[in-house]
Amino acid sequence: MNLTNKVVVISGGASGLGLATAQYMVRNKGAKVALLDMNQEAGEAAVADLGKDKAMFCRTDVTSEEDVDNAIAAIIDGFGAIHADINAAGIVAPAKILNREGKASALANFKAVINVNLIGLYTVMSKCAEKMALNEPDEKGERGVIVNVSSGAAWEGQIGQSAYGASKSGVNGLNIPAAREFGKLGIRVNSIAPGMFATPMVESLDAKVSEALIAMCEAPKRMGNMEEFASTCAFLIENSYMNGRYIRLDAATILQAR
Repeated sequence: MNLTNKVVVISGGASGLGLATAQYMVRNKGAKVALLDMNQEAGEAAVADLGKDKAMFCRTDVTSEEDVDNAIAAIIDGFGAIHADINAAGIVAPAKILNREGKASALANFKAVINVNLIGLYTVMSKCAEKMALNEPDEKGERGVIVNVSSGAAWEGQIGQSAYGASKSGVNGLNIPAAREFGKLGIRVNSIAPGMFATPMVESLDAKVSEALIAMCEAPKRMGNMEEFASTCAFLIENSYMNGRYIRLDAATILQAR
C-alpha cells in the first residue's frame, strides 16, 4: 500500500516508538496520522509539531471500548477513512508469579497487562478493520494494513515478565487467524517485535543499566534508533506480500533470564 495521503492510526502514538513512527509517516511518507494515547499534553504537542492537516489526537484508553469507538468516529469525521493501524500502546508492569513470601501474586497485575497489551490491541485492531473494509480497494486490491507491536519477550521473557510475555505471544498469535479472515477483504496483518530501542525512557536510564542492555545485543552492539523501527512499520504496510508474519527487529538479541 502506498502511504501517500493515507490515514494511519497509531495507538500509543504520543510518545516513544509510536510518536517516532507518526513523525516518520508524516515527514517521510506523506501520510496522515491519528494518535491514540492517554497523554493529552503530549498528544496535543505532537499535533502542533506535525500540523493539524496531517495529524490529529484522540485521548484514548485502549481498555475502554467506548473510548476506542469515540476515537474511531472522530478519525472518520476528521480524515474520512482509516487505511493502516499500528498498535504500539503497551505497559510492562513486571511481577513474579510467586511473590517474596512464596504466595501466588495478585491477579490484578496480570490482568492489567493483558487488558492493555492484548485486549486493548484487539479492540483497536478490530474497530480499525471494520472501517478499512469499507475502503475502495487500491490497484493491488488492498483496503488496509494492520501492524501489531510484539516483543522479544514473546519468545524469551525474562523472570517477572510472565504477563508481558504472555500478552506479546498473544499478539503474534493474532497474525495468522486475522490474516486469513481479513484476506478476502484486502486487509493484511503482521507484527513487529522490537528489541532494545533508544527511546527517551531508555536513554534516561543509568549508564550501567544501559550498558547491560546493550551487552545483550549481538550485532550491532547498540540500541536501535527509532527511525529503524518506524521504517520497518512502513515496510510492513508498503510490501503487499508481507502477511500473517512477524519480524524480530532486535540485532539478534536473545534476552537473558535476568
